[in-house]
Amino acid sequence: MRYNPPKPDDLQRLKNDLGRTGEEMAELFGVAGGQQWRKYTGGAQPREMAPQMLFFGAARLALSAAEMERVLARMRDIGADVELDGDSGRAE
Repeated sequence: MRYNPPKPDDLQRLKNDLGRTGEEMAELFGVAGGQQWRKYTGGAQPREMAPQMLFFGAARLALSAAEMERVLARMRDIGADVELDGDSGRAE
């Protein structure tokens, strides 16, 4: 797989476009909190977002609630105990 992560400016632009807080973005992408999210959007040495993190956040934005639940059900079939807090993360 070829993968070049989004730049910090790209992630900040997404946050602004969605009108979400750092805490909300952290929840959307499965990051520990707003402080951790900021490590992807700035600082002296911003972190690169791993492809699985970006995939998770993009899936939550792109998939309907029913589609996301189908993925979560499959994860449970595999053996995970998973429940997302709040909505599916979709941008309305």
